[in-house]
Amino acid sequence: MSRHRVARFLLLVITGSVAVTAVIGGIALAAGSLRPAGRSVVVPSLEHLEGSPFDSYLLPGVLLAGIVGGLHVLAVTAVLAGMRRASLAAAIAGYALVIWIVVQMTIVPSGPLQVIYAAAGLAEIGLALLVLGVVGPEGGPRRRGEPGRAALLRPAR
Repeated sequence: MSRHRVARFLLLVITGSVAVTAVIGGIALAAGSLRPAGRSVVVPSLEHLEGSPFDSYLLPGVLLAGIVGGLHVLAVTAVLAGMRRASLAAAIAGYALVIWIVVQMTIVPSGPLQVIYAAAGLAEIGLALLVLGVVGPEGGPRRRGEPGRAALLRPAR
């Protein structure tokens, strides 16, 4: 399997995992704020929101599911459909995730889960840049004359 295909596969797995967990987590946060009696382990204590602009998890849940989850669902769909801008969509989703985590870490107490998701967002960005041919497999920018994305997609002769 070529490096390009491995990078594309990893991008699909990470982006797909974030899509599922962001949508489900966002819905759980929003639903838990609407029915406080039915809160579960998924919905953190309201004490975490003290000092934040939020008095419940309704808006954060909607934003998590709608923006972070929605961008990831779009990116996964684009990658699966083989769309021309799929890697760009995945990079945008990765940036959205990193921004979400940074903002979240400034508002509520953070833990290992935030570190994992920040790493996932950075991995999405890096893999997307690799698939796009912006960086080479060695991690640096491509040099003039090196094969770009189009050359990586052509079968070897």
